[in-house]
Amino acid sequence: MLALHFNHRLRGRASAGDARFCAALCAGLGVTCVGGTRAGKQPYASEAEARAGRMAFFATTLKRRRATSLFTGHHRDDVAETFFMRLARGSGAAGLSAPRPVHAQPSLGRVHLRPLLNLDKAELAAALRAAGGTWREDASNESPAFLRNRVRAALVPAWRDIAAEPGRDALGGLALSRELLEEDDDALEAWVDRVTRMDARGGLALRPLAGLPRAIVRRAVRRWLESTPVCTDLNRKGFNALLDLVVSGRPGARQSLGAGHFALRGRARLTCVPA
Repeated sequence: MLALHFNHRLRGRASAGDARFCAALCAGLGVTCVGGTRAGKQPYASEAEARAGRMAFFATTLKRRRATSLFTGHHRDDVAETFFMRLARGSGAAGLSAPRPVHAQPSLGRVHLRPLLNLDKAELAAALRAAGGTWREDASNESPAFLRNRVRAALVPAWRDIAAEPGRDALGGLALSRELLEEDDDALEAWVDRVTRMDARGGLALRPLAGLPRAIVRRAVRRWLESTPVCTDLNRKGFNALLDLVVSGRPGARQSLGAGHFALRGRARLTCVPA
């Protein structure tokens, strides 16, 4: 067993204290602890940037240790925070069904496991207190700098109060919605698996997609776009224009993909061509 801790170096001595706490706790439990430290001290531009740095450290360490499973401590409060954050971005079933208890990462050769998703933070803290355990609270969780912190501090408590009724658990209801969205997302992905055809030259076959729901065509086009050898920079508006081209465009029509390339709609294929 291996424990990983990444020091973002955003809180000076407190960050260093977190690292020491994790190392001491692991030593007491007989668990090997591997720590990583961010090179710079400047604030992150976004929570996504901080997560990317942390996940890069995890990926490098897991690969070096030939580990295939990563367990994280996400709980049911995290499900609510993630749901509301992604709802604000206009996410679909794939985004709203995160975080999943079992998330396979075939391209990375590992699986992410979150065994605590059905437990509230309050339940976990109570169990630790009952067992005589100690933990550290990250003081940066109180800062309004990041969206997640604002959702955690203001939106989730207000929503739980508003939704409170006898016999109703607001967090439990949202967790159930996440599970149902995961089932829907898996079903859509299975359908897309059956109808998505790409040839040896990277063209997407259009005839198997004819007449199918827009949600299926959307996913097939996204898969095709991710498979193209060029780095495209389509925003949401550009992607929807590409989707319209596939659904109702005429043969010979083109849509810019950025990076000096176009999507060309033929009679039977969608291809990526130089500008």
